Order: sequence, then structure tokens, then C-alpha cells
Amino acid sequence: MSDRPSDSEGVDRPDAVPSATPGGIKSVGGTGASPATTGGGIEGWHAHLYYATPEERAVAAEIREAIAALFPAAMLGRWRDQPVGPHPMAMYQVPFTPELLPALLPWLALNRRGLTVLVHPETGRQRADHSAHALWLGAVLPLKLDSLPE
Repeated sequence: MSDRPSDSEGVDRPDAVPSATPGGIKSVGGTGASPATTGGGIEGWHAHLYYATPEERAVAAEIREAIAALFPAAMLGRWRDQPVGPHPMAMYQVPFTPELLPALLPWLALNRRGLTVLVHPETGRQRADHSAHALWLGAVLPLKLDSLPE
């Protein structure tokens, strides 16, 4: 028998939730894992909402208005009606702080109304943030990762 806990262990344990450690670094699951030991911290997040048709742009506008009303601390980026950077289609981005993630991410999941949404952290590693660290709601789009620095 292994000393390693099973995947289901820790679900109901109090030490399975993040806890503060000296210096404000979060420890996860009592393991001692922290941003410093797992590859760095997250400075912020971006959500990219993609649209292809005038109808989808109208939906994106309604979602944008709702984000502005419900999450006033989130910033609303410019409309990009043409592909830009690594993004293969029209979109706008919503930069937001890590504190908003627990509320904004589930809201986007339930209210994206069929649009594809890319959510990624800002760690200073743009290519990894848009690929290995990316969260997709809806279809996964083929990003032009070679346009991003390592």
C-alpha cells in the first residue's frame, strides 16, 4: 500500500483548503505547495470573449454590459473586430485581478451564451499563459502562439 493519499482523500479535510503561511504565500492542501514552489505567482487574469458574426458581436456586447454592471473592478478592453496578436478571430478582453476570479469565472461559464471564452493568468510568461495555463469555455481556438514571447 502506498503512503500517497488517494485522489478522493482530502476532499472533506480542513487542511485541504488554502491556508496562509508566513509572508502571505498560500499553501494548498497542507502540502506546502505555494506560488513560490510551483512556478511563480499570478499577477492578474484576462478573459477574451470571441465573436464571428454581427449577431455574436451583439451577444458579446450584452455580456460586456453585464460584466461592467456586476464586476465594476474588471476592466473592459477595446473591441478588436479583426484578429490581433495570437487571437484568430474578433474579440475583446477583460483584464481582472486575482480576487475577482472566484466570482467572474463561474459567471462567465454560465453566461457566455454560446461564445467561446479564453481565460488565462498573467504570470509574465505570455506563451505559457495562452497555452499551458489557459482555461477554455466553449471551443478551443487555434491561437498563433509563435506571435508571443516565450
